[in-house]
Amino acid sequence: QVQLVESGGGLVQPGGSLRLSCAASGITLDNYDMGWFRLAPGRGREEVSCISSSDGSTHYLDSVVKHRFSMSRDSAKNTVYLQMNRLEPDDTADYYCATVYHCSRLGWSEGSYWGQGTRVTVSS
Repeated sequence: QVQLVESGGGLVQPGGSLRLSCAASGITLDNYDMGWFRLAPGRGREEVSCISSSDGSTHYLDSVVKHRFSMSRDSAKNTVYLQMNRLEPDDTADYYCATVYHCSRLGWSEGSYWGQGTRVTVSS
């Protein structure tokens, strides 16, 4: 059984940082392109970032991330991370990790496996 479990969300002040984690079981993340998405009320789902299984390259939706976020992978822990810096109130959302297809600078599409999400609230 495949499970993706996100953690690390919480309440943070504007300008602060959080690191989200996505731990996997039942699959080896090195074999999958992985992505982060977010869902905020009234905005719909947004792609945030992805990391390629082939070369480890990372790609971001610049309009969302604006060079503030960084995605990484720890193969030994079978976990991917999303480091979020200079958080803004508009970053408030539920963040989900998922397997994705075709992670590249041209974009990516959602895959089959999703986590349950972790909530990030940016507020003073």
